[in-house]
Amino acid sequence: MNTAVKSVDVSVVIPVYNEEDGLESLFARLYPALDDMTKKTGRSYEVVFVNDGSRDRSAAMLREQFQKRPDVTRVVLFNGNFGQHMAIMAGFEQTSGACVITLDADLQNPPEEIVNLVNKMDEGYDYVGTIRRQRQDSFFRRYASKAMNRLRERITRIHMTDQGCMLRAYSRDIVAAINSCREVNTFIPALAYTFARNPVEITVAHEERAAGESKYSLYSLIRLNFDLVTGFSLVPLQAFSFAGIVISLLSILFVIVLAVRRILVGPEAEGLFTLFGIAFFLIGITLFGIGLLGEYIGRVYQQVRLRPRYLIDAVLSEAEQGESTQGGGDRTGRQV
Repeated sequence: MNTAVKSVDVSVVIPVYNEEDGLESLFARLYPALDDMTKKTGRSYEVVFVNDGSRDRSAAMLREQFQKRPDVTRVVLFNGNFGQHMAIMAGFEQTSGACVITLDADLQNPPEEIVNLVNKMDEGYDYVGTIRRQRQDSFFRRYASKAMNRLRERITRIHMTDQGCMLRAYSRDIVAAINSCREVNTFIPALAYTFARNPVEITVAHEERAAGESKYSLYSLIRLNFDLVTGFSLVPLQAFSFAGIVISLLSILFVIVLAVRRILVGPEAEGLFTLFGIAFFLIGITLFGIGLLGEYIGRVYQQVRLRPRYLIDAVLSEAEQGESTQGGGDRTGRQV
């Protein structure tokens, strides 16, 4: 966390990537909702936008918004596209709130729901997850998400009913624990769940995207879930090892059966294609195992290179306007 930031009650972190069409609508709803929270409860707040290398006018619009509300707005500008979760990590390092909220910029989760998460945190929970009510996504995306959630929960033992909803609340202790991690690939909600002592989930509203298109393609969603599974569990490797043992035993049994048949029946050529089929199946299993092992080795390789997880071009704030930094928001320019 940046020690120059004044302490507030609630910090809102919003990653932004090519959202110029919807940013004005976001500003028009976000700040009134937070101002209303302050008026009714006395809680102070800050908003930390992280521009994740947008190629449209998003960065310029964030600069304009900072100039309008510099007292409660901070803007982190990446010098490239490093991904949603790295943007959130950078935002976490710029926050000072006792309660930190993450929110997507597409308005599918209404900013008016923030106060409900903050109130839930006041009940003593250190992590508040969310479940989208009447989810406004395609049929395929909803049910594919449910299937992946069930598979992920069985493998990792991490319980998240709706892993795709980024409207979540984290205590300062949880954020500090996440900031202390230096993983190249991570899934922040799952990481927070592993650190939380008293997590809870609540239902929140869900709306259609206000403008633009989703930045997550089908491949990106599959890649995200694969990262989640391999990043938090060794079960895939263990399952493959177990399958290898079972197949080896079956193969030995099959060889014994063929040897006995050769003695009793004599040489046979009719089973040649069956043997081909079995061989191709075993080769496929072997290649899958090599790919799975390579995935874990690749994660280790990425980690040991010690390259910066992200590079910050500038941070716009009242205290330090336009200061250039790199890696994890470190003011000294240290790479992390």
